[in-house]
Amino acid sequence: MDVELITQELYGLRPAEFAEARDAYVAEARRRKDPETAKALAALRRPVLAAWAANLLAQERPEEAERFLALGETLRVAHRMLDGERLREAARKQHQLVATLARTAADLAAEAGQPVSDTVLRELEQTLHGVLARPDVAQEWARGRLVKVPEAAVDFTAVAPDEGALPVPERKREAERAAKRQAEQEAEREAAREAAREAAREARVAAAARVERTEAEVRRLEQALKSARQAAESAAEELARLSAADEG
Repeated sequence: MDVELITQELYGLRPAEFAEARDAYVAEARRRKDPETAKALAALRRPVLAAWAANLLAQERPEEAERFLALGETLRVAHRMLDGERLREAARKQHQLVATLARTAADLAAEAGQPVSDTVLRELEQTLHGVLARPDVAQEWARGRLVKVPEAAVDFTAVAPDEGALPVPERKREAERAAKRQAEQEAEREAAREAAREAAREARVAAAARVERTEAEVRRLEQALKSARQAAESAAEELARLSAADEG
């Protein structure tokens, strides 16, 4: 029994389905005399609805999740370095993006058969703010394993900066490393998007070629059918002529 695969499956289920499915897997592990797997699975906790919907967002919208995680890293680096300008610039994006993604998560939950209330929507926003502010929450969210709503951390007011600002040279190096990471991540995302666009173009060309071949085959068959009908009519006329001659 693959604990990782089972865990991924369980956290993809709606919260109401989680406990029964987990317990069934635990019972199966015990039946197979696999106590370690049974213990690991039994330790899994049912996610609250807001955490489940946030996990669903991370799994169903991976590109948006990557961009959101990159924003959180930028905010945390800026906060550690007390870089007010970068912090203000990134924070301007925060509220709008959190609200948009929370609504997207709510829509995904509804599509999965689990509508959410306004209260849960607010908890979703709180969860996403926590993803931005706390690396541990971000890590669990990226894996789709959040089980509860983190404590409120809006605009990083709940996150204390490191004691003492980093020395200027270290600030610069940290900023350069963060900028490099962001550039590399964006390059990877752009390469993936370009590969997807190229695959789509090739698929369109192949589809157009198939359509053209199919239309040509249809025309050939129509012509063959027309010829066959003409031959049948000629044969019928010949048969009628011969029948008339015999009778005469």
